[in-house]
This record gives sequence, structure tokens and C-alpha cells, in this order.
Amino acid sequence: MENNNYSILLYYCYAAIEDCEAYREEHHLFCIENNIRGRIIISPEGLNGTVSGLKEDCEKYMAYIHADPRFAKTEFKIESHDKHAFAKIHVRVKPEIVHSSLRHIDPNVKTGKHLEPLEFKAMKDQEDVVILDVRSNYEHELGHFKNAVRLDIDNFRDFPEKVKELEHLKGKKVLTYCTGGIKCEKASAFLLEQGFEDVYQLHGGIIKYGMEAGGEDFEGKCYVFDNRIAVDVNAINPTVISTCHVCGTNCDRMVNCANPSCNAHLPICEKCGWELEGACSTTCQEHPEKRPYDGTGYYQKNTNGYNPYKGLFRKPNKETIKNLIHE
Repeated sequence: MENNNYSILLYYCYAAIEDCEAYREEHHLFCIENNIRGRIIISPEGLNGTVSGLKEDCEKYMAYIHADPRFAKTEFKIESHDKHAFAKIHVRVKPEIVHSSLRHIDPNVKTGKHLEPLEFKAMKDQEDVVILDVRSNYEHELGHFKNAVRLDIDNFRDFPEKVKELEHLKGKKVLTYCTGGIKCEKASAFLLEQGFEDVYQLHGGIIKYGMEAGGEDFEGKCYVFDNRIAVDVNAINPTVISTCHVCGTNCDRMVNCANPSCNAHLPICEKCGWELEGACSTTCQEHPEKRPYDGTGYYQKNTNGYNPYKGLFRKPNKETIKNLIHE
């Protein structure tokens, strides 16, 4: 039996941050002093993060976020795990917490109506409802809701242009969804801006739907942005919808191409993975910089010499230094 002593936290919060660099420094230091790893974005419009740590350390991290009045409303999706889901901690300042072409939209002012997972489940099959996936191709090709409308986009910033193809749905109730809810905040607001009148969003996204509604009718796996790459969501009527990029057999085993110049995110079955040494094609297999394949299809960046204090202006306190020496 696995000892799931670790937690993986997925969260976001749209809230104004005036001095992003100062807060990044403070936030980064808290993470390294409490052994929190992951990827965190800080921007003038708020926070977005996926982090991992021992359960007690994650509890401290959530308390730290909630203690700041700006982020008191932050909701965490919490999953148990047997180890860290990240090898490093990165806290970065960026213009937006999710890259889009919708910087003018403030979800605290206007956004689609939030549906809790069980409310979404009750509405999704009604005749006047359309389910809209606002994620990128490589995400929805691995898994999506049954009968969902999926847009041909490589990045969320392409979403506004693709909305032009949805004009015929303006008389419907539009239920948007994404991994954790963050993209839907702006996507649903943009739909309202474009004249769609009845727009909703799955609060907490696919991850929360799996936790609270059993994941029913989510077909395939959910792509996630940590070392797991893909996770099971549906415990009620699971199916495999993706196919091996190489041989075409049913496959939901997501890998990164071993050729770092390609690094495509693709489903590749175990047999083809070994035959092509983790590459997505013979061309990539023959690439001189191809990475060694260990059967997982995940390639952690080299952490030799990694300095968690890199980018900090403030020196760590004596107690932190003492703890690091004894670890």
C-alpha cells in the first residue's frame, strides 16, 4: 500500500498585486523554508500555482496564502501523492496568471456563472446545453467530456479568434470547463462580451469534478502540469479515447518526445515507446541530442547545482541555513 504523505495543490486567485517583485521574493522564500516545490506565477492580476510537499507543509502553505486578505478566497484542489510532483521551486512574475489575449478582462467584475461539480453534472446533458472545452489540442485529445465542443487551438491565447466559429451556439446555455477553472474565468467572460447570454463555468475544473462528482462522462485522462503528466478522473464510466501517435492503438500513456528539439506531448504506447527509444518518429529517434529513454517518457531537467535561493534578494535566515546543512 502506498504511503501518500504528500499533497499536490492546484489553485489560482484573481486579485490585484501592486508590487509583484516584492511579493515574489517573500513567496519564494516561504516556499523554500517549508520545502514546497512547484510552479507559481505572480502577476498584477493575481496568483496561479501547482505545488507539492509533505501534507503538513502544504497545510502551512495554504494557511500562508489564506492569511493574506488579498487571497483569502483562494480555493485549493488537494490531491494525495506518494512523493513530490516537482523537483524544484519556481516563482516567477509574469504579465498574466494564464497566458491569454484577454488582459482587459477582470473576472472579479464579469465572468460566467460558477457551477459546482454536481450542478454541472445535472445540467450537462440537457437539450439546450452545449459543453465547451477551452483547453489546447494536446489536452483535450487525451481526455474531454462526452459530446464536448473542442476548439482547434495550440494555446489559450488563440481562444478569442476561435470563438467566431461558435456564433451558432448563442441561443444555447454554454458550459465551459478546463483543468482547474482558471481559463474559464476569462473564457466565459469573453463569451459574455461577444454576445453569448447564458454562460457558465465548471468551478474547480475537471480536477474538482473528479473529486466531487466521480468524473462521470469525462472520457480519457486529464492532462496535468506536473511530473504525473496525466491523471485518471473518471471512477464511474472510464474510457480510453486517445490513440498511440505511432501505431494507432488505443493508448492514454502520455509522453514527451525524447528529442528535446521536438519535445511534443503525445500518447505513445509502451511497445512503440521502447522501439523508438521514447521518440515520436524515426527522425526524432536519430536526432543527435535525443535523451536516454527510461520507459516513462518524462524528462526532468538536470537539477545538478540547483540553487533554490537563486533570484532571491534577501538572504535566508540562520535557522533555514542550519536546516539545509543538516538535511
